Amino acid sequence: MSPKHSALTARRGAAAVVTAALLVPLAACGNDDDDASKKGGGGKDVNLTVLAASSLTDVFAAAEKVYEKEHPGTRLTISPAGSQELAAQVKQGSPADVLVTADTKTMDGLKGETGTPTVIAKNRLVIATREGNPDKVKTLKDLANSKLKVVLADDTVPVGRYSKQVLDAQKITVKPVSKEANVRSVLSKVELGEADAGIVYKTDAATATDKVDAVEIPDDQNAVASYPAATLKGSKNGDAAAAFVKWLSTPEAQKILRDAGFQKP
Repeated sequence: MSPKHSALTARRGAAAVVTAALLVPLAACGNDDDDASKKGGGGKDVNLTVLAASSLTDVFAAAEKVYEKEHPGTRLTISPAGSQELAAQVKQGSPADVLVTADTKTMDGLKGETGTPTVIAKNRLVIATREGNPDKVKTLKDLANSKLKVVLADDTVPVGRYSKQVLDAQKITVKPVSKEANVRSVLSKVELGEADAGIVYKTDAATATDKVDAVEIPDDQNAVASYPAATLKGSKNGDAAAAFVKWLSTPEAQKILRDAGFQKP
């Protein structure tokens, strides 16, 4: 082979090596994009912890399934508790991404810890009685009957404050047999027959129609509970947390809330 041909062959061989080297990272980049699209962007799985008021337990379980299906790679962990307990967790620095409370007062007390809140739903109170309403409870005034075992939520809990608000407005004095840490505990006491009646959210009573009866409270005697949602500034998944909060106001999420008995924000 002539020197000229040898040089040409060498140059061609070097060009092939360079081309192959360039194609490898390009192919790798293509795979990364594919993985990112499958995982909803960002190229990695995201686990969001959502601190939610107790009254959202059931509806958020339903929302969780829908959201995860629509957002592959994002996993939600719903952590329900009384709003005052959730606020304490936030102040103590517990790792979480989103907070949803059952009142604006609790959320407002955490302004330095959250993003701008958005009200996603509203709720109203009802009187929960034992199945069949054997004590014939018809109005708030009936709860003042000393023969009735009435249970309420503690005044530090949103539903407890709402209950006190409506009772005070009607000048009704109730001596509860216990004050509970959250609305689900109130409902449970009535379900188990440990109380004859209690004041809960309409949506909570709707989750136990086979165990309790719900006595409506007239609008002019009732209170409206607002549910604000916000991202937590301590979140390590800010974009994903913001996306979930935004989704809660979409028509699809709002339908899930409506179907559970929550009112429009």
